[in-house]
Amino acid sequence: MAQEHDVVTRRPDAIRDAIEQGRTSLGIELGSTRIKAVLVGPDHAPIASGGHDWENRLVDGHWTYSLDAVWAGLQDCFAALVADVEQRYGVRPDTFGAIGVSAMMHGYLAFDGDELLVPFRTWRDTTTEAAAGRLTDLFGYNIPLRWSVAHHYQAMLDDEPHVPRTTYLTTLAGYVHWRLTGRKVLGVGDASGMFPVDPATGQYDAGMLAKLDDLVAARTPAEPGARLADLLPEILPAGADAGALTPEGAALLDPSGTLRPGLPLCPPEGDAGTGMVATNAVKPRTGNISAGTSIFAMVVLEGALRRHHPELDLVTTPAGDLVAMVHCNNGASELGAWSEVFRELSAAVGGPSDADTVFEALFRAALDGDPDGGGLLAYNHLSGEPIVGLSEGRPMIVRTPDSRLTLANLMRTQIYGVFATLSLGMRVLADEGVAIDTMYGHGGLFRTAGVAQRMLAAAIGAPVGVGQAAGEGGAWGMAVLGAYLRSGAGRSLGDYLAAEVFADAAVDVVVPDAADVAGFTTYIERYTAGLAAERAAVDALGSVTSPQENAG
Repeated sequence: MAQEHDVVTRRPDAIRDAIEQGRTSLGIELGSTRIKAVLVGPDHAPIASGGHDWENRLVDGHWTYSLDAVWAGLQDCFAALVADVEQRYGVRPDTFGAIGVSAMMHGYLAFDGDELLVPFRTWRDTTTEAAAGRLTDLFGYNIPLRWSVAHHYQAMLDDEPHVPRTTYLTTLAGYVHWRLTGRKVLGVGDASGMFPVDPATGQYDAGMLAKLDDLVAARTPAEPGARLADLLPEILPAGADAGALTPEGAALLDPSGTLRPGLPLCPPEGDAGTGMVATNAVKPRTGNISAGTSIFAMVVLEGALRRHHPELDLVTTPAGDLVAMVHCNNGASELGAWSEVFRELSAAVGGPSDADTVFEALFRAALDGDPDGGGLLAYNHLSGEPIVGLSEGRPMIVRTPDSRLTLANLMRTQIYGVFATLSLGMRVLADEGVAIDTMYGHGGLFRTAGVAQRMLAAAIGAPVGVGQAAGEGGAWGMAVLGAYLRSGAGRSLGDYLAAEVFADAAVDVVVPDAADVAGFTTYIERYTAGLAAERAAVDALGSVTSPQENAG
């Protein structure tokens, strides 16, 4: 959608020396639609980047990416980063001070030795409702549909033949890290989306593991296979030694043979954790919102919540502190689709046709829309949305006959639609009395200054800050975690970020505008009532099969 952040070239000779001496950190993040690599120098500022676009597919009822696509995408992304370094600084990097890998959280990768038993099931799957519900009741702790334990227990309930053969479960970040280093480990933030983590120990909750083992043992017939604790990755906190790049791992990432093995890797993390790092939101009363294919808010808690809520996941920061997560499956994809329609129109009439120019123009137009969207409603549900009880999605625009259909109102309501379900989840935190000083936004949605940020502030009723690195997102956050492994010894992650990364960072903070808040309040009331139309559309159209299903 928006243009890649123009990496600042500061003193090319000094940067070239840092690259050649390995005083850099490389962060790679496998997002839902883009794999991105960001290289940072000793001052943590980006010096080069690379990327690769990809898309999930719906295969046999599950959203997935093939492992071949994972490695092809990683290699292309890494090659693009290397080319960017060569073009900017005239040197081809063969070493880094540290490497870190992150990816979209949760999901299900089940292995027997090196063999993947079923295709990767992503966070986007909503096929685990029965398992998630039973586990939530068993634990008294919310287990979302996308968590790895929900996938695994659902496979048991469905008597899938791979279950007894399973010897290892991991996430996408954990899988890539395993192949690069040989280590079956996971950062605590990502691990907390596989199975609940006890904040007091920083390890999987022992009591809940025992309850699950008892539940499985009581099945008739009893479920064969190992205990879940024996299938899960080892948990490591940020800053821990997570292994080194093996010769085989170096060849997987860089088939040219230039990259040297032996480089240290930090614990692999999920995109939620890297978002917290990228926005300096790892201490209590801070939080961040990441807007991409999905959208989610992370709020670091001062203490436990009074009770569990289906709208909230409890996960941790990369350092192991408790976090309330409001996760929505549907983010900016539908907004991006509308942007592409207008780009095609612009090209057809001889106007600007580059995506970035059109995207910014549409966002600027949204500022002129009526505060309540002029009577329009935009539902961005391409897939199911558990927070509002949708098992499947139907993107829709709904309006009354007396609504004001203008470009400004259309685009304002599309942006409101990105934030609507999130705002419903944030209300639960407010009812729990959770205090938030400032929420920080990051991701490409915030690159057009002052637009999404302003509307998000209205949607959540809290100040929203956006920093200069907001558009770099999780790959930059992962690079910072690599730097923390290299030079953060003896300091907490929060103290390291405050002193070394964000001490002089410029952050633009927007407070909620009263007119926008009133307009969004009207909008969300209509939106909530109109969800009946979404449910009716799902019922009327039946189950939808993706045109990509079983393709390729």
